[in-house]
Order: sequence, then structure tokens, then C-alpha cells
Amino acid sequence: MLAALLSVLAFGFLLGMRHATDPYHVVAVTTIVTQQRSLARAARTGVLWGLGHTVTILLVGGAIVLLKVRLDHIPAKVGMSLEFTVAVMLVVLGLLTLAGGERRVADSTSRPLTVGFVHGLAGSAAVVTLPQVALIPDPRWAVGYLAVFGIGTIAGMLLVTASIAAPALFATRRFSGMNRSLRIASGVASIGFGLVLAHRIGFVDGLFTAMPR
Repeated sequence: MLAALLSVLAFGFLLGMRHATDPYHVVAVTTIVTQQRSLARAARTGVLWGLGHTVTILLVGGAIVLLKVRLDHIPAKVGMSLEFTVAVMLVVLGLLTLAGGERRVADSTSRPLTVGFVHGLAGSAAVVTLPQVALIPDPRWAVGYLAVFGIGTIAGMLLVTASIAAPALFATRRFSGMNRSLRIASGVASIGFGLVLAHRIGFVDGLFTAMPR
């Protein structure tokens, strides 16, 4: 039993690392990371994002597990509205980047935490429906699994931010004007991805229609 539980927890850590590489996570962090002035600051941004994400997963996901809330009793539009918030946030981050205010964002502690918190809020219900969570009979261990998943997300985002920041820092130090180009590219990518995500959630998945999926 213990061996099986440890294997599930280890898998949760790896799954959390993989979760950090989801495209909309990477796009959101890129708008901040590409403006960092050092690799250490970029890594700090990744850790803060992961902490915000993990706090939400533990609060919302833990409540769902401990209170045994049935997800089929939660209106579909609630979760979709939270996901739509992520899309809006991507657009806002992109606009801030293009406006040139992203330096203040890059130096902020609260901004990466907030971005991670919103992402975690949108994905909490999806995380607690993972088969691994259902396999754990004790709710306390299930919450422990969510914590390990969150730690894996922090580690994964740390690696993601470092892998993005390292070539960006090299390029900006070697080529004049590269910093502005990276800022514009990340801003446009964030806006574009946010609009595509908003369209999918709002109309394809049905947030703004009578039949949400």
C-alpha cells in the first residue's frame, strides 16, 4: 500500500512538472521573463508563479476533495468563466508588455503570484478529477498529492523560466535592440494566444451560448 502511494506521489510530482509546460502557462510567464535582467530574477519569477498556482490548487482542490464536492453539481459555466479569466489576463499582459510597462511587472513580486493564482483557480477542478486523486482513499493523502503536484509545478516552471530567460539574456547582451524585439514578440504572442483561447472558451466550448460543453 505504501509503495503504491509513494509511486502515485512521485507520479504527481512529474505530472506537476509537465503541467508547467502547458502553452498558456508558458505564454503568460514569457511576457514577464523576457524582460528580466538576470537569470536569478527569471528563476524567481517562475517560483513565484508556481507558488501562486500551488496555493490555489491546495485551497480550491483541497476543499473539493475534503468536502467531497461532486463536480457534476458545479455549473459548467463556472469553470469556463475562470478559464476565460486566464484568456483575458493573457491579453492584458500582452498589452502591458507592448506599452513598455513590463519592466515594472518584471520587478514585481505580486504580479507573478497573481498570474499563477488565476491559472491555478482555472485549473483546480481539472486537477482534482485526475485518476490518481481518485485512487487515493484517504482525503488527507489526496490533498498531499495535490501539494506534491504543486511542488512539481513550481520545479517545472523554474526550469521553464530559466530555459526562456537564458537565451533571451544572451541575445540582448550580444545584439542591440533585441530587448525591444523580444518585448514586442512576447506581447503580440500573449495577445494572440489570449484571443484564440477566449474565442475557443466563449464560442467553441459555449460559455456565451446556451449549450456549454
